[in-house]
Amino acid sequence: MANSKAAFEANVAALREHSTHKVTWYRSTYWNCFILGLCNFLAPGIWGAMNSLGAGGMQRPYLVNAANAISFSLMVLSCFFSSTVVHYIGVKYTLILGAMGYAPYAAGLYTNNKFGTEWSVLLGAVLCGLGAGLFWMSEAAIALSYPEPYNKGRFLGFWLSFRLAGQVLGGAINLGINADRSEAGSVSYAVYLVFIALQSLGPFIGLLISKPENVQRTDGLKVKLSVDHSPWSELKSTARLFITKKYLLTIPFIAQGIYTEAVMFTFSSLWFSVRVRALGSFLSGVVAIISGNLLGAFLDYNSISIKKRVRYAFVVVATLQGGWFIWATILVTGYKKSLPTFDWVDSAFGSPFACFLFLIIGFQLNYMFFYFIVGNLAESSEEVVRISALLRGTESAVQAVSYGLNSLESFAADGAFYLNFGLWGISLYPAWLIIRQIGIIYNGPKEVGAGSETDSPESSGQPTATATVGVGNK
Repeated sequence: MANSKAAFEANVAALREHSTHKVTWYRSTYWNCFILGLCNFLAPGIWGAMNSLGAGGMQRPYLVNAANAISFSLMVLSCFFSSTVVHYIGVKYTLILGAMGYAPYAAGLYTNNKFGTEWSVLLGAVLCGLGAGLFWMSEAAIALSYPEPYNKGRFLGFWLSFRLAGQVLGGAINLGINADRSEAGSVSYAVYLVFIALQSLGPFIGLLISKPENVQRTDGLKVKLSVDHSPWSELKSTARLFITKKYLLTIPFIAQGIYTEAVMFTFSSLWFSVRVRALGSFLSGVVAIISGNLLGAFLDYNSISIKKRVRYAFVVVATLQGGWFIWATILVTGYKKSLPTFDWVDSAFGSPFACFLFLIIGFQLNYMFFYFIVGNLAESSEEVVRISALLRGTESAVQAVSYGLNSLESFAADGAFYLNFGLWGISLYPAWLIIRQIGIIYNGPKEVGAGSETDSPESSGQPTATATVGVGNK
């Protein structure tokens, strides 16, 4: 055990000692993190802003939930083929191509809100689904591959904060416009004009991100993020990775966390007034940014081994998630009978609104933790692309089911929470079988550069030259 600790400390010290390479600011990992974050803010961030209003800001959630189910179904398909797109145009332009799909969805919500057209929402959902799968995969691969090993957790937290910043901005705009509306209903259509303008900027901001081979890291290591095999070979490799034990056992845990998104925002649209939904959109982004960055900082806390960090994080995240599900199921069981609409002047407002914010925190903590897990499961730079595609494809499949079920009026009010609670319980043991091996068997991919963090007693303690792509590796 002493040898293992000495090896771990020597490895971290060696990596920090080599973190002295001068870099050009617009090629640095911090710059690329900032640009990736802006793209995240302008594409899925603004989408999240609309979604956090509850049902995309519509009065009733069912049409928008059905449209989101279509989007996420198509994202499963586009995620699966995304590594093939990377093979032809590279990860940078795959990101840009994907960002083009978001603005049409906001435009569809605008025309539905102002003119009552339903086909525009569905068309926007199709275009968004085809583009978002490419965007999701490419941004995840960049986030896992670009930063230095000792900055993985902070990079991840900073990047995801931009998506949440979109939610905060959207909520602030909507709160300012709808602050005097204490009744149920849809939000002002002027909000969507702002959203359309912002999302249209996403592809242009994406042009500022560096290609992998041009990134300059402070540890002097090069980033390799490409797909060199033929498209057919790549598809087969992705399919084989999907059926491996290490990935299949993580699916239930990913599912229980992702399923919550449609559930909690449907909860907001059903039980809160317009201005409370706007307030929830704003505050949910704030609490998610804080909680996500705290988890990211913990994942980079070098004084604790990666094996212990991942186990501690799992226990805390899973326990909190279970507690909030118990709270939520008790609330919705009562609301199904009384059918309330809560405004912030109501005496009973505090409990459901606090529950909504805690569900938001749970979603963000789970989301951060997914990336920590899969980043350590990948064994090569090409596998980073594949596992990013699989993770985002799995997310999309779960959300398609979740939004589809939440488009059913008879199910959305309470059944969605019951199902989500059950998924949480089922996911714990399979996830533990993988989590207990991180830092022992699973240590992230090894590239030409420096060694990965491990708790294995066989670690030599000598600085090596393998850059790890796994989040939290040192």
